[in-house]
This record gives sequence, C-alpha cells and structure tokens, in this order.
Amino acid sequence: MTVSRRHFLAAAGLAVLPLGAPAVLGQGKPRLVVVGGGAGGATAARYVAKDSAGAIEVTLVEPNRTYVTCFHSNLFLGGFRSFDSLLHGYEGLAKDGVRLVHEAASAIDRDRREVVLASGGRLPYDRLILSPGIDLNYGSVPGWSKEAEDIMPHAWKAGPQTKLLKAKLDQVPDGGLIVMIAPPNPYRCPPGPYERVSMMAHVLKTTGRGRAKIIVIDPKQKFSKQGLFQEGWEKHYSGMVEWMAPDISDGLKSVDPKTSTVVTGFETYRDAALVNVIPAQMAGAIARQAELADASGWCPIDPDSMASRMEAAIFVIGDAAIPGDMPKSAFAANSQAKVAAMKARADLIGARAFPARYANTCWSLIAPDDAVKVGGRYAPADGKIREVEGFISKTGEPPELRRATQGENMGWYAAITADIFG
Repeated sequence: MTVSRRHFLAAAGLAVLPLGAPAVLGQGKPRLVVVGGGAGGATAARYVAKDSAGAIEVTLVEPNRTYVTCFHSNLFLGGFRSFDSLLHGYEGLAKDGVRLVHEAASAIDRDRREVVLASGGRLPYDRLILSPGIDLNYGSVPGWSKEAEDIMPHAWKAGPQTKLLKAKLDQVPDGGLIVMIAPPNPYRCPPGPYERVSMMAHVLKTTGRGRAKIIVIDPKQKFSKQGLFQEGWEKHYSGMVEWMAPDISDGLKSVDPKTSTVVTGFETYRDAALVNVIPAQMAGAIARQAELADASGWCPIDPDSMASRMEAAIFVIGDAAIPGDMPKSAFAANSQAKVAAMKARADLIGARAFPARYANTCWSLIAPDDAVKVGGRYAPADGKIREVEGFISKTGEPPELRRATQGENMGWYAAITADIFG
C-alpha cells in the first residue's frame, strides 16, 4: 500500500489494519466480509465465525437464499439424485454467527476497503475473502451466445440450466444425436464433462434409447481419468459415445442454434437432438473488475495463504483462483477456504496459523455402482500449490471396489455439504 493511499484512508476516517497484525482492542470487532456463498465462501465464513467465537464480525454476501450444488448435478441428470437434494440453505451459517446479506455485490472498492452492494450500500472490511466462482466466455464458441444458452444449454452453473438440460435429454429420441462441446483447460469441475457423458448414456440406455449417439468435440488432446472413462464407455455403452480430440475433429468451427448444427473441420452435424455447449471460463466478474485477475482471466494467489497477489488484504478462493496443481473443484474450494479462514483469523485477532496444506478428491460415476476417483495432497512450493501425493483409480478394478468408491462418493457429498452449510 502506498503512503498516499494510507493518507487517503486516514483522512477518510477509515481504519487501516496493517497486514499480518491483529486488530487493536478498543476499535470494535475486526470485520471480515465474504463474497460468494458457494463451497469456498460459505466454508470460509462459517469457519471464521465459529473458530473466532464471536471475536470477528463475519458477513457473507450472497444474492441467493438457496445454493444449488454443481457437484453431483450430473447425478441428478443420470437419475441418481433428486434436484431437491442439491439444494442447501444458509440457516446453519446464521446459527454459527454469520451475518447474511442476500444481495449481489457489484464492486470492490480496494482503496476504501469496502464491498459495494447492488443497492448502493457499502460494507467495510478489514479482510475480504472473495469466492465469486466462474463466468462463462460466451464468445469462445463461434455462433453461440448468452441468448442461445436456452437452446444449447451449458448447465455449468447449477439451477434452471440443470433442469433444462435434463428436460432436453429426456426428449432425445432413440437414434437421436447429442453433441457436447467440451471446455478448454482450465475449467470448473464438477460437473465434469465426461461424467456428464456417462450419465447421459446411462439415461438413454436404460430408457430404451440405446441407438442414440453422443459425440464429444474436445479442444483438448487428453483429459483427466481418460483411460477410466473410455474403458467404462466401452463396457457399459458400447457404440454410443465417440470422443473426438482436435486432431480428429480438426477443431470446432461454429454452432448454429437455429438449426441445431455443429460444424467441425472434419464433419458437420445437423439436426442434433441436443447440443450441450460448455464454453471457456474465467473468474467471476467482480474479481476481474477489481483487477484481481491477470491476463489469463484468473486470479493469482499466494499459495501460503490464498491471499491475492494483487491485494494482500483480499483472499481469493475456489474456482476463481489460480490453484497450481489443484483442480477447480468443490473439494478444493472447501480446502482452500479453511486455509484462508485460518490466515484471516491470524491477521485479525492474532490467532495461531499453521503451514498451509490442501487436499482434493474428485469422484466420477460412470454407471450404477461403477465410480472412479482421482485426488491428492498439496502444499506450497516454488510459489505455487504443488501436488505432494496423488492417487487415481486403475483400469480393470473389481466391481466391489468400484461399488465401494461410489459409496465414498455419496458419503463425501453428505459430509462436505454439512461442513459447508452447517
């Protein structure tokens, strides 16, 4: 922070909390504002509130009163979960002492250390944890747009789009064509594109539409758990799924929502029964507008704390951050939130902070009782979050192991939503 900026803050009558120093007694409770009530933000708000035992004023800014999880939304698509089971409220956070502001945050005033609300109100903060999720790059798929998302849905933000994709899937006839446009790296996962393909194929097969075809147009030459998925597709859905790397498809050229057409350099697919467009992604708009993102569109962070490299009083967690070797998953966001919460408490009230450690596991359901996983443990190294130990399911695993893996998957969902929302 520059001298002139500190003079400006002092002249404005705003408290200036030195980085790394606890709040001064007699100046009221230090203030933490959290923007975004998903897996990262809700976790951070809840953990700071309960672990500080009321010593920190914690405010969560989230426009929605109910959160719909992207994680396990593919299982709703496949008929393994109800939509209502994806819904979670914030009552548990309120019980833990979090003040809830159900309003959109429109901007961050970094100079004044205030979050500007859509109503024009302002929330001052001593520390800010930002968990804005992703925005979709509508211009990354030629011919597609926000106006076309109800015709060619993305379902990459859970809610109405999730229901729309399910409704369109249920309308695909036997022998119909589904085209998925997979996203480039990096992208939010879950929902995973390839688990989604599996769930689509499962629904088609079990409802007597086994002659339907799913074409995946991918901008990537390879993808996570590729061997496991391709083994599963051949075993459970032989002939139904065709994955096309860019050297096979010659790349996506355009889509036409009016005629349900997808054009690649290799072939033109006309009259598709369903086109699922998953575009390129970037950090949520509020992070970019606050100049917390770099040229990549994502937010660089300090791996020891999840603090923004652009502004040390702000932590950026979850999908919006550049997470090194970690994926953009709910498990990862929950893990990052706990590190940020610990560091924020240390900054604000002098609580003890331990070295940052992170973890992640991503489960994917391929067919009933056939689930696979990948994950690891992570730690700061060389200025990034680096994997220190990894694991992944193996091809050819026995059915009982895959069944147990799905049991872990369902148990994890119950545990992590309880951890996030109380």
